[in-house]
Amino acid sequence: MKKVVSLLCLVLFISGCGAGNDTSQEEQEHRVNVQDSTNGQINREESEDRSRHLAKLAEGIPEVDNATVVVIGDFAVVGIDVNEDLDRSEVGSIKYSVSESMKDDPHGANAMVIADPDLTARLKEVAEDFSNGSPIQGIMNELADITGRIMPEVPADNLEPHPKNPTEEPEDKLNESEENKLDKTQNQQSNYHKEN
Repeated sequence: MKKVVSLLCLVLFISGCGAGNDTSQEEQEHRVNVQDSTNGQINREESEDRSRHLAKLAEGIPEVDNATVVVIGDFAVVGIDVNEDLDRSEVGSIKYSVSESMKDDPHGANAMVIADPDLTARLKEVAEDFSNGSPIQGIMNELADITGRIMPEVPADNLEPHPKNPTEEPEDKLNESEENKLDKTQNQQSNYHKEN
């Protein structure tokens, strides 16, 4: 009886192995090779060259102590270090100057400039990860998180050019006689101030 059970187990094992081989051949015939299209299109060396170029442009602006840039394809994020004693309006002016310095550069025309110390520190880590060969998808996720902290969420209703239910009625236009009367009054007032 033991021999029959052992023989039966052996037959089932062999037939199971044979079925596994048929399945794997079938799988191999129908297997589709997928490549990561993001990695295939990103040239890390070229991106790092662009990053260094944009960092030099940013560092050429007065009050910018240091700049960190990550460029991936057409997407660029520029983090600038400025003096912490500057007030918000001065930092805004510096960010604007950095943006202006890049607007004519094909690699920096759409760059997002940040001056927040925490986000710039995170951007430095992302730049380091990029240089060390970390996967592009992870880097893109991190950049999306950084830029998401800057850009506000806007409800879709606010993006419509004409709201569905306006809060105010549009003012009626003046008829022609009222418009002429208004023009006459404005001219008289303007001439009155010229004479005095």
